[in-house]
Amino acid sequence: MTTIASRTFRSNPHRDTLQTWHAITELLTQGKSGAARAELQAVAGVAASLIAEQAPKDNAIVVTCDGPRTRIYCTYDDDAVDGSGANEDVLGFDPLKGDWRMSLPCPEDDLAWVQAALKKHGDRITARGPEEAVAADQRVAKAEGLVLDIKGFLGS
Repeated sequence: MTTIASRTFRSNPHRDTLQTWHAITELLTQGKSGAARAELQAVAGVAASLIAEQAPKDNAIVVTCDGPRTRIYCTYDDDAVDGSGANEDVLGFDPLKGDWRMSLPCPEDDLAWVQAALKKHGDRITARGPEEAVAADQRVAKAEGLVLDIKGFLGS
């Protein structure tokens, strides 16, 4: 069973979308410089545009690593202003330990250009449509001989 940590960041209008991405980067890198921070900063424009589209409002940014999984959501509008649903606390583990990956939620209309833009920076950070499972979940299901029917599971 995978351990999951969840954090919720206050976005627009509390902070702009690029500042939100920088806060998320700070959490994930634990303030350390290095290759992981550089990779996250390289995709800042794309990530900020997805945050502006409110993609991580209901669908998490998912980070997998050699440790617990991290799910990151954003709040907007009045929820971002009052901050009652926010949890931006530091994590008690390194969320980018080992062979980490990140999956960004993306509106279906933007998926093609976002995937192409992210691919220019490597294969660690990817985008998925609203109904897609995280790639790590797909790999596990295939390895176990299972196929997860997301639409059937959600009753869509």
